[in-house]
Amino acid sequence: MPRPAPTFTWLDTTVVIVYCVGITLFGLWISRKTRTSGGYFLGGRQLPWWIMIGQAFGTGTHAEGPVGQAGASYQHGFATIWYQWKNMMATPFYWLMAPWYRRTNRTTVGEIVQDRYGQFLAFLYSVFAILYFVFNQGTMLKGAGKVIAVATNNAMTPNEVVLSMAGAFLVYSFFGGLRAAAYTNFIQGFLIIVLSFMLIPWGLKEVGGISGMRQCLRPEFFQLYNQFSQINLTMIAMLTLNGLVGITAQPHILSMCATGRTERAGRVGQTYGSFVKRFCTIGWAFTGLIVAAMLCRRRETLSDPEQAFGYACLHLLGPGLTGLLVACVLAANMSACSNFMVNIGALFTRNFYVRFFRPSASDKELLWVGRTSGLALTLVGVGFALIIKEVLQTFLFNETLPAFMGIMFMGGILWRRANRHGATASIIVAFVVYYVMNHHLSGAWHLVYKWQAAPFGWAMLAGFVALLVVSMATPAEAPARINAFFDSLRRTSNEAGLPAGQPQPWAADCGEDLLLYDLPGWLTRERWHRFFYRYREDLAGFLLAWVSVGLIIAFAWGLIQI
Repeated sequence: MPRPAPTFTWLDTTVVIVYCVGITLFGLWISRKTRTSGGYFLGGRQLPWWIMIGQAFGTGTHAEGPVGQAGASYQHGFATIWYQWKNMMATPFYWLMAPWYRRTNRTTVGEIVQDRYGQFLAFLYSVFAILYFVFNQGTMLKGAGKVIAVATNNAMTPNEVVLSMAGAFLVYSFFGGLRAAAYTNFIQGFLIIVLSFMLIPWGLKEVGGISGMRQCLRPEFFQLYNQFSQINLTMIAMLTLNGLVGITAQPHILSMCATGRTERAGRVGQTYGSFVKRFCTIGWAFTGLIVAAMLCRRRETLSDPEQAFGYACLHLLGPGLTGLLVACVLAANMSACSNFMVNIGALFTRNFYVRFFRPSASDKELLWVGRTSGLALTLVGVGFALIIKEVLQTFLFNETLPAFMGIMFMGGILWRRANRHGATASIIVAFVVYYVMNHHLSGAWHLVYKWQAAPFGWAMLAGFVALLVVSMATPAEAPARINAFFDSLRRTSNEAGLPAGQPQPWAADCGEDLLLYDLPGWLTRERWHRFFYRYREDLAGFLLAWVSVGLIIAFAWGLIQI
């Protein structure tokens, strides 16, 4: 028989209050140095590599991750980890792509789009980016609400949790900007790691260890890949494509890659911060197996699989530990929401306010516009959190939208001939094919469809074909625009304090030239000159990243073989 459900005790409440007050005071202490718009939006581009790792990990890890993954593993086994590992095979490419953003010397991805394609597509991208932030903040908050509501024995509904949580990260983000968000992300990253694995020891004790789990569950639950999980190789390939192309156009990617002291800080932060998340995903998936075994032994089921993580919290943790779990869930959301709040403020300020209303605004004015617009638009995300139902599918939908925009962005980096007409066509065609195919399969029109490989794959193919065909059939971009854009990609951005007007050194002379830009250029002899020297930073880091992929997969495989 299950033990009586514990209540949320005074000790748990104390733990949560101490955490919330402590992280807010720390964020405000960090924010005391934020005096300019550049410091608010980009942290002055002076963040060290270890803070960059914490920022990438904290911003990329939200409560809907353990909620969705534990629910999927509870239902279909460990192999559903590929829902979260969809970016595993794409992660080594982050090392190659991170310098793109720093070398442009821009504040937002929307400004990069303007440099490459012009004002119309920059406006279109900026509208998409604001919607992306709203959808993601809503998904993150609802994921946290589901966990905390169940973990506290429904002392609060998920929506009540969302509303009470919303103000937790607003204060220090409003005053401190990206610097405060990044440093608090680093601290909160440790709590996210605790969140990912803290349930496992008590869970194993509850179900009689791994041998007890194996007695309750089908063998398919302990496989790293199988058809039972409803994820096949085609779906993994499409999820990988989703992650690889989509991340290039995620609105906050510039803050992940371009705010470090050096290009290497951005590379290390984005790549290895992502690897920390891939590792933590193992804990989420294993927790789902534990819940499946617990319910099997108790002859119970869950009406909503996404209650699995909260169920484990409720039945495995005692006084104090439940409060720690709630603090960890809050950390997972506050870290990401704070970064998103700063980015959405930067996006509105740089791509709307400056461009259409106040081109000559002072830096102090831009700072306050960024703060207030970030606050207002974040509150819209809170409203979205109150209406969404299923976290996993909303998460996958949020990851799919940037992939369609990423056709334009990645195509513009890898192919000089891509133009605004082809980019516009790629966006329209990809979205139309995606929704038409999903309507054909489901028989109904929805904003958020259950993620399926076929509609996504065909939409991506159609979008890339549209970019290629329409760009070739229409006039090229102005040579001055294209030459200036690609000239910046060929120069390192590591040199500080250069005299005004003096360009940055050529990256090839520093061993920091990029493998991934202007791919047709590989047909020229010049690109192969001094190959191993000029690309040594890319080559060494890319190889080491693939070694890291192998180690993480090997660890997960070994764990479920016990």
